[in-house]
Parts: sequence; C-alpha cells; structure tokens
Amino acid sequence: MEQNLLFEVGLALGIIALAGIVSERLRFSIVPLLILAGMIVGPQAPHFGILDFRFIESESLITFMGRLGILFLLFYLGLEFSVGRLMKAGGAIIKGGVIYMLINLSLGLLFPMLLGWPLREILVVAGITTISSSAIVAKMIVDLKRSVRQETEMILGLMMFQDIFVAVYLSVVSGLVLTGATSTLLVLKSASLALGFMLTFLFLGRKLLPQLNRILDIPSDEVFLLVLFSILLLTAGFSETIHVAEAIGALLVGLVLAETEHTGRIEHILLPFRDLFGATFFFSFGLSIDPQSLKGAVWPALAAVALTIIGNFVAGLLAGRLSGYSYRESTYVGLTITSRGEFSIILAKLASAGGLLPILQPFSALYVLTLAVLGPLLTKEARWIYVKLSRFFGWPELKERRRHKVPGNA
Repeated sequence: MEQNLLFEVGLALGIIALAGIVSERLRFSIVPLLILAGMIVGPQAPHFGILDFRFIESESLITFMGRLGILFLLFYLGLEFSVGRLMKAGGAIIKGGVIYMLINLSLGLLFPMLLGWPLREILVVAGITTISSSAIVAKMIVDLKRSVRQETEMILGLMMFQDIFVAVYLSVVSGLVLTGATSTLLVLKSASLALGFMLTFLFLGRKLLPQLNRILDIPSDEVFLLVLFSILLLTAGFSETIHVAEAIGALLVGLVLAETEHTGRIEHILLPFRDLFGATFFFSFGLSIDPQSLKGAVWPALAAVALTIIGNFVAGLLAGRLSGYSYRESTYVGLTITSRGEFSIILAKLASAGGLLPILQPFSALYVLTLAVLGPLLTKEARWIYVKLSRFFGWPELKERRRHKVPGNA
C-alpha cells in the first residue's frame, strides 16, 4: 500500500509538472490547466497496472497537500501587503475599491438570488464572483511588461483593496457556513467572533513586533523553517476550531510577519513551498470535480461569467475615470482585473465543507476555468478592444506613445 501511495503521489506531481511545462510553453496561466488536469483524472479515470489515475490511495494526502496550498497562497498574500501598507492605502485606491465592490458585489448577490438559492449559498457565490485572482493578474502584468504603465497603480490598488475585503468577508462567511448559523442572533455572534479574532490577532501582532523579531532571529535555516511552519499551522488550525476559515489564519500570519525584520528571508525560504503546494491546491480541486456533474452548472456558470466581465469592465472604467485616468487607461483597468482563481476556489471548498448545495463545486470550477482563460485574453487584447470601443462611444483615438514619455490622456 505504501508503494502505491508513493507512486500515486509521484504520478500526481508528474501531471502537475507537465501542466506547468505546457503553461510555460503557451505563456498562459497555469491555473486552468491544473484544474483541467485534476478533472480529467480521478475516480472516473482508467488504470493500467501501477499507472492508476484514479488516485484512490493518495486522495486524502493530495487533499491535505491542497489544504497546505491554501495556507501558503493566503500567507504570501498577507506577507506581500502587510498591515502597515494596508493602513496607508491612498484615497484613489479606496475610492476605486468602493466603486468596484458596490458594482460587483451587488451583481454577485443578485445573481444567486434570482436563481432562488438559499442565503448561505448566495453569500458564497457573491464572494466567488467578486474577487479577482491576484496571482493571475500579477502574472499578466509581468508577462506583458505593463508594470511601469500608469494604470497599473490603480490595478494593484484594486487588488490590495480586494485583499482587505477578502479578510473580512471570508472570516464572516466562513463563520456562517461552518457553524450553520441561521437566526439573526447566531449570525451576529458568528460574525462578531470572526471579526474579533481578526482584530485581536492583528493588534497583538503589532504590539508584540519586537518579541517576534527576537524569536525569528535564528541563524539556522532549518530551525527557522520549523518555527515558521509551526506558527502558520497552529494559527490556521486554531482558526478552524473557532469556525473561522483556516485561510484567514494564514492571511493574518502573513500580515503580521510582513512587519518584521525577516520578511525577505521568510519569502526566500517559503517560496518553493508556496509554488509546490499552491499548484497541488488547484489540482486537488479539479480532482474533486466529477465531469458528469458539470452539465447542470453550465448555464449558471456562463451567465455568471457574462455578468462578471460586464461588471468588472464598468467598475474599472468608473474607478479609473473618477481617479483621473484616461478612457484608455480605465479600459485597461477594467479588462485586466477580470480573472478569477484562488479565492473563488477557497470559497467553493468552504461550501463543500459546510455541506451547501452540491452544484456550487461544478459551478465554481466552470466559472473559474472560463475566466482564468478569458481574463488573460482580454488583458492581452486590451488595446484592440479599446480601439473598437473608442469608435463606438466616441472616446479619444489611441495614439502611439514615445518610449520614455509619461502616459497622458489617451
């Protein structure tokens, strides 16, 4: 049995690596390829002797590795922004973020309500359809060499605002889903516990910053790694015991440790673990989806995709224009933030753990897959799309910019 287990895990990692090689060759996001790879194999897949693509023996281990992936993805999200940086968010970012949330969260709440889904399902779907994929958006900005463009500041600002929203929304919704709270009193109690845990953790983290710096001042990389793992897993595990999503515990650890003197060392040591377990997370999610269950989720997922593209474009355009960006730059903002990924899948996993409607798993898989493909395409073709829209709406025509010229109004 142990030999089968080791071989199956090796086979799974081989499939994940192959998806990575293909994504590199295509210069495309690895997320949809990992989900697709997981959906192709699984219980319905064939097996040929030791080549068992059903992953029966290793299913629980791959699932656990996927859970670690959630922790590392959210931990790095917190580590990137830190509490101090979140507190210094500019007025333009706040204004743009509020506009983005009002439009997209409203659409996200309205859509499942029209489908007649229950309250907890409505809240989960609203989160799934509202938050962009930081990983995919950041990768596209780097790949397309747009990091120096003027509108990129607004895009990254919206990502940061969404990350703040993620922390609050996921903590509250996870409490409602995992406790099964339905009455107003239980809902308020669950939400208060989640928010109280978050605020207390961040407050203590900042107060105990000198002590954290001394604790992490460890010469040995081996011991340093063990301390980091223990802090991350203990905090995430404690979060789960009080019915707050484990991902929130990981995010909080990242936000606090980002304030320490050891941020660079933490990133360097834990980066390989984030990439390995993060990839396993998307693969394990695909592994949990039965392709035959996708049929009933096709039309809801496609409708949600259409609403998301429209909502993101309008929100990006309004946020950009009200913050002083040109029509072209605002259009680029709205098209770049369309991709969905890690947070949507975390919420889908949360829905499964809370025993919500089974359709949420295939719905989220199709939704994320579609936007993980369309998002990068819309970003790449943003120039062509703007040209078409400018002719239709009478916006300023697109002019070529000199290489070192600061972008002005398009």
